Amino acid sequence: MFCRRHPTCLLSARNIVSNGARNWSSRRSHSSFPSSHQSIAPTATDTATAAFASAAPRAGRRGGHPSVKIITLAGPRQQQGQRSPARVPMPAPAAAAPAFAPASSLTTSASASPSTNTSASANNNTAANTNTNTLNTSSPSVPPTPPPCPTNPAIAINKIQSRTQQLAGHLFSSSPSSSFSSSSSSSSHSATMASKYTTRKIGAPNTLEHRIFIEKDGVPVSPFHDIPLYANEQQTILNMVVEVPRWTNAKMEISKEETLNPIKQDTKKGKLRFVRNCFPHKGYLWNYGAFPQTWEDPNVVHPETKAKGDNDPLDVCEIGELVAKPGEVIQVKVLGVMALLDEEETDWKIIVINVQDPLAPKLNDVEDVERHLPGLLRATNEWFRIYKIPDGKPENQFAFSGECKNKKYATDIVRECAEAWEKLISGKSPRGELSLTNGTISHSPERTDTTQLNIPQGENRSPAPIDPSIDKWFFISGAPSN
Repeated sequence: MFCRRHPTCLLSARNIVSNGARNWSSRRSHSSFPSSHQSIAPTATDTATAAFASAAPRAGRRGGHPSVKIITLAGPRQQQGQRSPARVPMPAPAAAAPAFAPASSLTTSASASPSTNTSASANNNTAANTNTNTLNTSSPSVPPTPPPCPTNPAIAINKIQSRTQQLAGHLFSSSPSSSFSSSSSSSSHSATMASKYTTRKIGAPNTLEHRIFIEKDGVPVSPFHDIPLYANEQQTILNMVVEVPRWTNAKMEISKEETLNPIKQDTKKGKLRFVRNCFPHKGYLWNYGAFPQTWEDPNVVHPETKAKGDNDPLDVCEIGELVAKPGEVIQVKVLGVMALLDEEETDWKIIVINVQDPLAPKLNDVEDVERHLPGLLRATNEWFRIYKIPDGKPENQFAFSGECKNKKYATDIVRECAEAWEKLISGKSPRGELSLTNGTISHSPERTDTTQLNIPQGENRSPAPIDPSIDKWFFISGAPSN
């Protein structure tokens, strides 16, 4: 029987056939194949081609490998009444770069000139003739070199180079950091800025005493006032303070009234607040947080939403793949914005993505979100509409019929809220009960030496147990929004 597992054997048989039946008897007498292949019979090629022909349609249906060729191969001695298989898949010439070669070597291989292809074709044809002669006269103790594939080498090499270029492009584009490092130095600057911020945790999570203070180089700062809004000079990358990690339920937020505005869990009637799980959602859908140095002025009615601001920093939904941590400062870029109308107040929800996320180079506006993350914007709209219903409150409404506005509109909203904060921190807007204590704003009347503040030492305590009902699912009837 002919060996079906080694393409080399089939190639050798093909070479024998090309020399004619007159070499066949000499071939059998020398038996130049290894001992495990010495039982080759004149009709072995017919048997092998039949096996390959039966596999060829399956490979074609599955797409197959682009380097596989379909060639015509006739049997050496076709018996009367026996049909010779017409199509046999053969591997392409072994001239391609290794599949996992470094990107630099792939690029070099992909840039070969057409003249190289011509010379390669000539060399392959010469090698084919040399191998044919060697095969007929070789000693039985020395296995012959398998002949090259009988397809056009120039065409095969061109296709291999095309595949190499595709692979090289994939390797270069698969690194999310490369896209930003090549465009500007702002990414490395923002990464350095992020590394300066750490957290000081007080009390156990899920308790009324729990606080998360933000520190820069060991000095306490206010996440509301001291952390810059923009992370680069071009103002295309922004700092985001993470309050709630994705898939968690504790309603954590920057405390606007406490000194240095630590992150704490919101309360209602003296009890900790948790968002409910409205089927099919679990906790928050994104990393949820706020932009520092922004403020939604409650004294100003927005001309398009017809509602005043909610007296908070701008809310941010980060849609990347990583789950962040409370108090983490990450660098993001703006993609869009939704205008939630929460209890007759405008509550903007800025849609962003971490600049280090693998999808960040592909997401540059709200249309890209729907293209690459289909369904996310629709789920975001639904989540904000119904998340308060289990607590007995009515469904929230949206301005613009729930539409997510584009990047330009969102960027304008961020700048408006940054200007409102500037008036607040400089004392030009009424502060109400807000704490404006900070350590870095030179023109602020509330600037102070934060190292002199009485902030407890940090401690890393385990979370306190919570009521098991927090994990309950609530099924909301699908009444459409107005």
